Amino acid sequence: MKIGILDDYQDLARSYADWDRLPPGAELVVMTQNIPDPDALAARLGDIEILCVMRERTPITDGLMQRLPGLRLIVTTGMWNAAVDMAAARARGITVCGTGGPGHPTAELTFTLLLMLARRMPRQMAALASGGWQPPEIGQSLAGATLGLIGLGKLGARVAGYARAFGMNVVAWSANLTDERAAEVGVKRVSFEELLGVSDHVSVHVRLSERTEGLLDAAAISRMKPGATLINTSRGPIIDVPAMIAALESGALSGAGIDVYAHEPLPADDPIRKAPNVILTPHVGYVSHDTWQMFHTQMLENILGFLDGNPVRVIGD
Repeated sequence: MKIGILDDYQDLARSYADWDRLPPGAELVVMTQNIPDPDALAARLGDIEILCVMRERTPITDGLMQRLPGLRLIVTTGMWNAAVDMAAARARGITVCGTGGPGHPTAELTFTLLLMLARRMPRQMAALASGGWQPPEIGQSLAGATLGLIGLGKLGARVAGYARAFGMNVVAWSANLTDERAAEVGVKRVSFEELLGVSDHVSVHVRLSERTEGLLDAAAISRMKPGATLINTSRGPIIDVPAMIAALESGALSGAGIDVYAHEPLPADDPIRKAPNVILTPHVGYVSHDTWQMFHTQMLENILGFLDGNPVRVIGD
């Protein structure tokens, strides 16, 4: 029996679970490099029976499943993965299981980016790295500033709590946000347009969908408060990146903190790498010791449960 682990970029999956608990004869195949070509990926996986995927790093399409006739189980990190064709999996009798995941690491990175942007750290650090000292620019305090949250789910609510602890005013918008939910979290619900116009910092916390793709397009970015910052630890396509880069170059935005991209791993020649006043991180919002421990321990639990005839954390049940 072959068990594949995809996209283990840091080659750490084997360190975070006791894979020796797998039954005798089980072969663990770990792939540390992303394989974007479907033909090459299918050939590499071959007669795989169980596939472990880090959510949304590699699309698990109907076409790929068709070329893996031995595939019986897909285990994804998280209990939701837009990159797995669930309808195709059901039609082919493939079980899909997920894992839990702590929400705080992504929220913590979001606030780290916010703090660094507010204090103009990209410019300060660049000055020091080039042999200089304090550049002629002063950062801003968070106390009294307004944070606009696009999305107020678990992550957005956690970021709101951090912001309130720093004395920030917090406003929020999403298509389905109610006054009751906003009050529960201790923030003010506003319209999308008002959020853009009053926020010193805007942070994205909605899921990627047809409704949210390109939500922050050129028109929306043009309505943002002059000198505002933009943070995205959700999904790359929610922001029109060329429009954001243009706003950074013109000074309409004073900075951006980006952890997610439309194409990952981020191509070496992507224009965002050269954009001014940005902090770029390689989609590590959720990458922390406690997250990896939960992900891989529960991946193994899911595999053992499936092999025992008692699958756990089945998505869609």
